[in-house]
Amino acid sequence: MTQLHPPQGEDARGTAESGEGATSTPPVRDIPQATVTRLATYLRVLGAFAEAGTLIVSSEELAAAAGVGSAKLRKDLSFLGPNGVRGVGYDVLRLQSRIEAALGLDRGHRVVLVGVGNLGRALARYPGFDRRGFTMAGLFDSDPAVVGTRVGDLVVRPVDDLESGARELGATIGVVATPDDAAQQVCDLLVLAGVRSILSFAPVELEVPEHVEIRRVDLSVEMQVLSFNSTRNDETARSASADVRPAAGDVRPAGIPRVSTRSSARRTTTGKAGPMGSAATRNGSVIAP
Repeated sequence: MTQLHPPQGEDARGTAESGEGATSTPPVRDIPQATVTRLATYLRVLGAFAEAGTLIVSSEELAAAAGVGSAKLRKDLSFLGPNGVRGVGYDVLRLQSRIEAALGLDRGHRVVLVGVGNLGRALARYPGFDRRGFTMAGLFDSDPAVVGTRVGDLVVRPVDDLESGARELGATIGVVATPDDAAQQVCDLLVLAGVRSILSFAPVELEVPEHVEIRRVDLSVEMQVLSFNSTRNDETARSASADVRPAAGDVRPAGIPRVSTRSSARRTTTGKAGPMGSAATRNGSVIAP
């Protein structure tokens, strides 16, 4: 029997009549942003299952590998329509295909990267892009010492050619890895070239028209968040240690803590016991609320 995951809310209407075996998926705009972020995580995990030769995976296994609760995973996947088979699980390749279609990866994307410094070169050489439907199509830089050099199969072109070059290459995504003072000018050139999706590594706010989607990755902010979480976890651990007190009549040697009689099962953020433990659920950029 097909396990139906009914769409959530009015925005997901239209999928209820898709029926068993339907291959259509709702537009990405009908899926909450937090769910879209988790779908990308599920896709990565499914890729690992597929590479390991796993054909069927249960919701519990997939949820544990992704670091979320199984209830949240099932709710997320409900936006894609019918997927699993009750008592059996999810077909790894089929679910992978459904998520790729929902994220628009089945169309493929051509990426141009501007700023071929250390970070830019590392991004240009990253092999995971091709596996996920992103083709690095062009590299651009303003440094005469860098222009004309080769990174992998691509030759770095001058940034003066960015507008025409991005059009010529059919770029759908632009990556900005330039110094802060050049980021806005590069962003403007990408917009003029018709690029409607931009990923910026410059730690500055960039102005774009409403029809352009932009995401900013500030590595220093991410590390500051990690620092906060680490400090909070250390304080929580010290507080828990201070709360351990010997019970009345306990004659154990000093320094030996009393063992709690409560369950020691590790728990996920959903409050249910999870095989991956709480550490797997603290990646805020992946496990979005």
